[in-house]
Amino acid sequence: MYTFSSKLKTLSIVLILLGIFGIGYGFLTAPKNIEDVQKILDAESAHHGGGHHEAAKEAAHEMPKVLPAQQNQSVEKEVAHESAEVVMEAKDTIAVKPLDTVATDSAKVAVANLEHHDGEYAAPAEHHQTEAEAHAEHEDHLKHVLTQLQNKPWAALYVACIFIMLISLGALAFYAIQQVAQAGWSPVLFRVMQGITAYLPVGSVIFFVLLILAGMHYNHLFVWMAEGVTQKGHENYDKLVAAKSGYLNFPFWIIRAAIFLIGWNLYRYFSRKNCLAQDESSDNSFYKKNFKMSATFLVFFIVTESIMSWDWIMSVDPHWFSTLFGWYVFASFFVSGITTIAMVTLYLKSKGYLEFVNNSHIHDLAKFMFGISVFWTYLWFSQFMLIWYADIPEEVTYFWTRIELYNLPFFGAVVMNFVFPILILINSDFKRLTWVVVMAGIVILFGHYVDFFNMIMPGTVGDRWFIGIPEIGSLCFFIGLFILVVFTALTKVPLLAKRNPFIEESKHFHY
Repeated sequence: MYTFSSKLKTLSIVLILLGIFGIGYGFLTAPKNIEDVQKILDAESAHHGGGHHEAAKEAAHEMPKVLPAQQNQSVEKEVAHESAEVVMEAKDTIAVKPLDTVATDSAKVAVANLEHHDGEYAAPAEHHQTEAEAHAEHEDHLKHVLTQLQNKPWAALYVACIFIMLISLGALAFYAIQQVAQAGWSPVLFRVMQGITAYLPVGSVIFFVLLILAGMHYNHLFVWMAEGVTQKGHENYDKLVAAKSGYLNFPFWIIRAAIFLIGWNLYRYFSRKNCLAQDESSDNSFYKKNFKMSATFLVFFIVTESIMSWDWIMSVDPHWFSTLFGWYVFASFFVSGITTIAMVTLYLKSKGYLEFVNNSHIHDLAKFMFGISVFWTYLWFSQFMLIWYADIPEEVTYFWTRIELYNLPFFGAVVMNFVFPILILINSDFKRLTWVVVMAGIVILFGHYVDFFNMIMPGTVGDRWFIGIPEIGSLCFFIGLFILVVFTALTKVPLLAKRNPFIEESKHFHY
């Protein structure tokens, strides 16, 4: 039986406490009104010698203005001008002139005068603003920044929460695949997989609470939840979101979330229960039950995982869609789950446990880490390349925003999730070296956290992003909670599934 070391338990508690402090700091320091925002912008202006504030004001014209009900919206409002059709065809129009920026007469004139020429755009026709128009525009900019900064601690919490929860789901999917495949190499790792999935119930409850809080308008993470967004004539009305309201509405959305989370946790509970019962059984009846249950779960999982990715991640940018997105999200958290299995296994091995796990088992886990990293890159490139070169405005703005505003994390994720793993893990001998697998695992896990950061932050905080105390605190909290729950679960049962039909083959597995 495994004993939870006092040092690791202390570390987990310290991380949780630091996380609570960081999360609390993020909420306490978030601006409460536009006066607070003005002070922040004035401080930034003073720090940058005045240039930053002017650049921020210019950015109000060039980048999406995110009002509570109109975050990251594209130019779908009809403009009464003959060149409107040309504007709608242009790549940058949607990215730089969202719905709320054309609400004033001055912005309508600016948009209507945009001209397409060889991929470049002529400067808008000169328009002389009145003092009242300039003041109103400045107020809009302050409201825009206020919404972004108020979203920041919520978004940081949301990214860390969903990422760590999906790691346990990735491990659960890998475990189910091993059951259905009747794999002979992996049964000695089943208890590790089950330990990691023990976090899923805890993470699911916290995540579900966050979804409910979003629906109660404690934050503006999801644009389509804004008041009046589906009501014609309302200032927040959005034609595209209104067309999707049959699917994107809070009651249906939260019911789907409950079904997904309950379904995943039910499989996790009963598969673990059957696996433990198999240890005391005189036949393979519980193993056969698990086989059938795992096959059913995988069908349920592949459908719900796709819908989950649309509901919880893609709907942050409700005007954008990708048919590859479900697979892309799956590849990201699936490789993270496999990597976590390898990391926990190596830790237990270092403490003298899992005596039947040998270098061949580690080698196979590292092969999966390598293979799914390549699969993720294939999906990343396919999604990016097809959308970027198709150059359809409502699609390409998704990548335009991330390349322009999130250049470092956007391309940094590719380096961490593809370039680094392929250079390190392509060598077969390196896959058997503990320090190499651990190093690669740390980079992969952080890289996929950044991947989730890239998917969620641009639609919630825009250009006001940076990895600060709220982001670090949220990550610390959920990592600490994950360690505490997982390693506590590992202490409750033997680390070897001794009556699995393939356990002897697994014990003597060599490659």
